[in-house]
Amino acid sequence: MSEGHHGTHKARRQAIRRKVQQRHMRFYRRCSHWSFAQQEAAQPLRWHRERWVLAATVALMTLLSAVAIPSWASAMKRSHVPPPHTTMALDLPALPPEASDAPLPANWQKVEVKPGQTLSAIFQAQGYGFGEVQQALEASKHARALLSLHPGDTLYFLQGSEGQLEGFRFDASATERVTLGFNGGKATRTVAARELEHRQQIAHGTIHSSLFGSATRAGLSEAMVVKLADVFKYDIDFIKDIRDGDRFTVIYDTVYRDGTYLHAGNILAAEFYNRGKRHTAYRYTLPNGDTGYYTEDGRPLRKSLLRTPVKFTRISSRFTSARKHPVLGYTRAHKGVDYASPSGTPIHAAGNGTITVHGWVHGFGRYVRIKHNGTYSTGYAHMSRFAKGLKVGSHVRQGQVIGYVGMTGLATGPHLHYEVRIHGKPVNPLTVTLPKPEPLAPKLLAGFRQQTAPLLARMQRVDANVRLARAAASRHDNSNAG
Repeated sequence: MSEGHHGTHKARRQAIRRKVQQRHMRFYRRCSHWSFAQQEAAQPLRWHRERWVLAATVALMTLLSAVAIPSWASAMKRSHVPPPHTTMALDLPALPPEASDAPLPANWQKVEVKPGQTLSAIFQAQGYGFGEVQQALEASKHARALLSLHPGDTLYFLQGSEGQLEGFRFDASATERVTLGFNGGKATRTVAARELEHRQQIAHGTIHSSLFGSATRAGLSEAMVVKLADVFKYDIDFIKDIRDGDRFTVIYDTVYRDGTYLHAGNILAAEFYNRGKRHTAYRYTLPNGDTGYYTEDGRPLRKSLLRTPVKFTRISSRFTSARKHPVLGYTRAHKGVDYASPSGTPIHAAGNGTITVHGWVHGFGRYVRIKHNGTYSTGYAHMSRFAKGLKVGSHVRQGQVIGYVGMTGLATGPHLHYEVRIHGKPVNPLTVTLPKPEPLAPKLLAGFRQQTAPLLARMQRVDANVRLARAAASRHDNSNAG
């Protein structure tokens, strides 16, 4: 660039500066110490200082971006470090004792009783002798349970490291398990309770061929059928009175332990239609502990007197006003019924009452008379022996054994001579109208109805369903016939 051109360019820049200074004179007066708004005579502006200031500013901002801002962001960020934990010692309750049905340790050996096995044979099969058997019997205090084992019962043996018997476990009853421990010559015994579970079942059936066949199809076991017959034995003869078309409904319970079926329980309620007549039975326990069956209106099913107080093979002589005596040889009245039965057969009290005669009576041999109330009394003759503990004035209950069949006195063979008297006058035991049992007292009746209400409701629902099913079947048969 030529020197003249350079001078022209410089003069132009100075003219621009002057023009700017004139326009912003007030600003340049205040900031004349650092701005280029100075007199021409002043020292020229040094631009390299401004560059250093700008460079320092940029460096400071870079430092803040690299250090200060990330630190602030980290401070604002939620920490993921878990808070410190404090360990404290707490007093915890003790663990419960081992349940009786808890799994046995591996060193306990389970043995199931097989048919025909005795306790000694079981111990011998496990390698133990008579000494261990005797030790278990003496320590258990439940020798009866061990000596009356049944097939399917379970026993448990704990063997020591040297083959000695260290423990023995068995069920003393359905609700008790006994564990014996042996350490040298000492034995320990613990008894643990086992809870039973009762589950209600219901069965309904109609008899077409036999009671047992119909009951089995309805789900009843033979044992439960026997219980059903026993409940209604005072009103129904299940050998002679059963007819096709008779029907029954039974509510009963079954017993389980640890979820496993044990055995059938009791009949809780039952309804039986025999020859069109309805019979009902409800199980109820009185406050004194006596349990029996009652009709739905609270009257006991058990009659005041039994017609036959002994199991007999045949009736050898009936009640009559004129009979030739087999020993005396002449005719006289026979004021009772003779039931032929093997000698030693138990004789039961026909009803609740008090013994008024107990001893030897000429012609009757060993004889017992029981007064049941102000009207009825019964007599039992020709006993071989009396039941122990009874005498005149003793109170007896219906079904209690009072003696045993024999042939004492004037008798040609073992039998029971049984008499029923009303106000002291002999009547025929086979045909006499037995007194009806007294119903429950009003206070007891209220409790009975409250307890049996759910069972009665279930019976009524079953009966209603049966009626609906019969009606539907009848309509179906009529439509097919049409």
